[in-house]
Amino acid sequence: MVGIDLNSDMGESFGRWTLGDDTALLDVVSSANVACGFHAGDPAGMFRTVGYAASHGVTIGAHVAYRDLAGFGRRYVDETPADLTADVIYQIGALEGIAAASGARVRYVKPHGALYNRIAVDERHAKAVVEAITEVDPSLALLTLPGSVVGRLAEDAGLRVFREAFADRAYTPDGHLVSRREPRAVIIDTTQVTSRVLRMVEDGIVTAIDGTVVRLDADSVCVHGDSPGAVTMATAVHKALEDEGIRVRPFAIEDGSPQVSTKAMKS
Repeated sequence: MVGIDLNSDMGESFGRWTLGDDTALLDVVSSANVACGFHAGDPAGMFRTVGYAASHGVTIGAHVAYRDLAGFGRRYVDETPADLTADVIYQIGALEGIAAASGARVRYVKPHGALYNRIAVDERHAKAVVEAITEVDPSLALLTLPGSVVGRLAEDAGLRVFREAFADRAYTPDGHLVSRREPRAVIIDTTQVTSRVLRMVEDGIVTAIDGTVVRLDADSVCVHGDSPGAVTMATAVHKALEDEGIRVRPFAIEDGSPQVSTKAMKS
């Protein structure tokens, strides 16, 4: 049976402001990218999200970002590599502490927004992120775009690297994501999204925004949880995969080890 991971961004609420339906998505996805406070999220929200994920047996990843709370991490921040390394270390460390208190573990790192897109092509900031991961915990995996600069540098540093596709984002002919500032960057039709995901998983291809076919080998598919109808769309994707005999399972677990400790499963 073929398998694929479904991941979603979570824990992006802040104080009294709520974004997304994390608890509903946890019944659908196999990996949770938990915001670490720099683009979204706060300590109490991180703690709740990690607890929810652990109780559902969902793998936990650190969703690190540029320090851009006002811009939701979607604006490029031209900081020095040393500052960026420190920022990423800080975010991973915060989530690892919360996970430990919840009886869970952080298994991977997925950069967010502008940082994600920047390090796909920018060697300077990509190297800073790789250094942060290796200094905190070299057993952590990295989730990134196929063919990204950060993926290459991470593999050179001995990190496990997994490739990601996006269910509801348009692609350029060179395999990058179309900027959210551009029209048709986000796909909202559930039927179209479901068809795209099946093609990504079964055939390893996606149709770019100009109609060309792009090769896309992915270990995980991101289903965004912050848009209207997100849970319905993610559920439809999950069902379509299972109907095709494709099992939804986490990408970042090694050697059959449990995703969470006994403490988390009892809580």
